[in-house]
Amino acid sequence: MSFTVYLSGEIHTDWRDEIRRGATARGLDVTFTSAVTDHEASDAAGDALGPESTGYWRDHKSSLVNSIRTRNLIEKADLVVVRFGDKYKQWNAAFDAGYCAALGKPYVTLHAEDIIHPLKEVDAGAQAWATTTDQVVDILDYVLKA
Repeated sequence: MSFTVYLSGEIHTDWRDEIRRGATARGLDVTFTSAVTDHEASDAAGDALGPESTGYWRDHKSSLVNSIRTRNLIEKADLVVVRFGDKYKQWNAAFDAGYCAALGKPYVTLHAEDIIHPLKEVDAGAQAWATTTDQVVDILDYVLKA
């Protein structure tokens, strides 16, 4: 069995690489996709459409352009992993989780225990809540090999 897994959320740590390495080490047939993780490139995604007078409109255009990629990759994924880090609020990750819930797309949240309360609704819609990347790899291993 093969799987496509979309990795959503926090972009300031190497959690995506940890999951990829773990899946490779276990010989899992997984294709990983992700949002653009270069913050500056993501912020500039709409710049080709012309300059804006305010940050709001620049962000708005860029979010629309970014959503082309995000929506398509989430819709094509078999599973989405949504990572919430502790340094920044990942509103985009919460949106991705809500999009998964609306589509009936399975998702796993990945975050520390100290932010359970603000993520209670997001976690309630998830098929699992993991606190480590190893747990995510364990889930993939089970789903693909059971």
